[in-house]
Amino acid sequence: MVQEKYLVWHIDGGLGKHVAATSLCSSIKEQHPDRKLIMVVGHPEIFLNNPNVDRVYFSGNIPYFYDDYINGKDTLIFKHEVYNQTNHIHKKNHLIESWCEILNLSYQNQLPRIYVNASHKQLVDKWFRNKPILLIQTNGGGLESSGYNWTRDMPIEIAQNIANRWIDTHHIIQVCNPNSPQIMGAEVISNHMSNMELFSLIAASNKRLLIDSSLQHASAAFNFPSVVLWVGTDPMVYGYNVHTNIKVKTPQNNIKLINSYLFDYAFSNNPYECPYFDAFEMFNPDIIDLELRK
Repeated sequence: MVQEKYLVWHIDGGLGKHVAATSLCSSIKEQHPDRKLIMVVGHPEIFLNNPNVDRVYFSGNIPYFYDDYINGKDTLIFKHEVYNQTNHIHKKNHLIESWCEILNLSYQNQLPRIYVNASHKQLVDKWFRNKPILLIQTNGGGLESSGYNWTRDMPIEIAQNIANRWIDTHHIIQVCNPNSPQIMGAEVISNHMSNMELFSLIAASNKRLLIDSSLQHASAAFNFPSVVLWVGTDPMVYGYNVHTNIKVKTPQNNIKLINSYLFDYAFSNNPYECPYFDAFEMFNPDIIDLELRK
């Protein structure tokens, strides 16, 4: 009896990181056509319909995993933290390229890929509104007590300024965390929903103004160009050319990176490191508006 071969890829972290990982499922299968690809992930939903994936496990819910895939089995294990790779820390590689180095794959500018089934397609209908939708994601990722993380989130003053310019012609939908500042006049989506329900907003929208979070990764996966604002992270590392990427203005103040270790900005609990005194020191809404209108 021929013994089955496996490759286990374990991924921790946020939803956007998982979406980015979908870019390499087909490359892994091409590199290892004789092995079944077993995913152990924090967000299993986006891998379930992927034809390159043979089995998906939710991290922490792995019954009989050792007996099924490890004990006496021919299995390759990839449980590395891509954020700790040297070239990632030095911002020399895109996130996906750093994964390629770990997985011994050829980097070919692979893009995320999410497979949508017939049931998922019906989710778009729930977002039908009387005007075209401008989707604005102001907040995402980890929660701060204030509901705003300056290293990743969009300043509410910038979001409100843009919304005011579009509200007569577009229905504004804001995606944010439950305790985040809200855009006046917008439909606010802050409740928990499934990954695919969240991503259906992308297909329903006419324009998208996003931050470095799951929706910009998913928009790239679906090939929906968006305008993406970047603060403490770099589009050369986490972004995609399909988008218009607008980086925060270089701070003019004295920056003291007290809690920064391997990266320039700590991504949580560091409001005292913010080098800006005003939201409009960070972004020019006229430039954002101009890009949205293209």
